[in-house]
Amino acid sequence: MAQPLQILTSLPMPLIIDNVDTDQIIPSREMKSTGKTGLADGLFAGWRYSEIGGRTPNRDFILNDPHYANSKIILGGANFGCGSSREHAVWAIAEYGFRAVIAPSFAPIFAGNCIRNGVLPAVLDADNIATIRSSQNPVTIDLRAQTIAIGPDQNWSFPLEDEAKAMLLEGLDAIDLSLKMADQITHWQKADHADRPWIYLGANP
Repeated sequence: MAQPLQILTSLPMPLIIDNVDTDQIIPSREMKSTGKTGLADGLFAGWRYSEIGGRTPNRDFILNDPHYANSKIILGGANFGCGSSREHAVWAIAEYGFRAVIAPSFAPIFAGNCIRNGVLPAVLDADNIATIRSSQNPVTIDLRAQTIAIGPDQNWSFPLEDEAKAMLLEGLDAIDLSLKMADQITHWQKADHADRPWIYLGANP
């Protein structure tokens, strides 16, 4: 389970580049295990470090800017997370500490992986993202209201499906969401066992 996400206030880190793919988010050489941990050091490794496979920071890359050291939000470009379906990309983003990516559009598989791992993929118009970037101020994401705001006077809404919203608000993955319906599932199984006992081959209802 991920940490529930309800209100998030952070200075966003601008990485407004279109078509950032999952190999750029975490190169395959940085994926040394099948687990969700140990990936943060490989986040954006091809841009973040001066040499391939090295760990000398590229001081020109935004992730190494001390101004954004505590950022929890990425401002991205269109089609963020395209390329392969590797879930490691979202695992690396989450382990580093980011809880949301705001972009004009996302690759669908990447967006789904975000939801399952406690990272909000918030779709916002490119012009509004540019406004957020130019303000250089913290933004507040209110997931219940589905709004992104700079102070009291500038705010925008973003779309999100009900199931995805529930998963993020409660810190649930797909299995957790199913288990919330355990009573209904058990009730259906008992009724089905009574109607079609041959299906269960003697199993207890």
